[in-house]
Amino acid sequence: MTVGRRGASRGRRPAQKAKQISSDEKARRAQSALIDGRAADPVLLDMRAVTLITDYFLICHGTSNVHIRGLADAVLEALKGEKLRHYGTEGHREARWILIDYGDLIVHIFAEDQREFYDLERLWSDAPRVAPPATSQNGHA
Repeated sequence: MTVGRRGASRGRRPAQKAKQISSDEKARRAQSALIDGRAADPVLLDMRAVTLITDYFLICHGTSNVHIRGLADAVLEALKGEKLRHYGTEGHREARWILIDYGDLIVHIFAEDQREFYDLERLWSDAPRVAPPATSQNGHA
């Protein structure tokens, strides 16, 4: 094997950089993952006009701790293949309120009583709601 400048092997193509997906696409993929996972009342809020902290909030609740963890795992899996900056996930063990932070997308997955208590939709009521896709990736409405 011959080696050219900068240590690159000849005859091989250099690895291509993964293309970043837009915050819109990221939000849609996460929303579809929640719909496919049977999340209760998923709401996508477009935060761009009301705050600088993020582009989207995606809010839903699950029916049990296992369901809530499963929804979080589905979102993480749906966005895993992309080169995304994932700032962290909080609350996975307790599964009362799981927050997944991608910077331009923040996903909130609540237990129903926690969602009612914190009422993020009311707190951020100035943010427009984004309509869900007609069907998700697996064909669920």
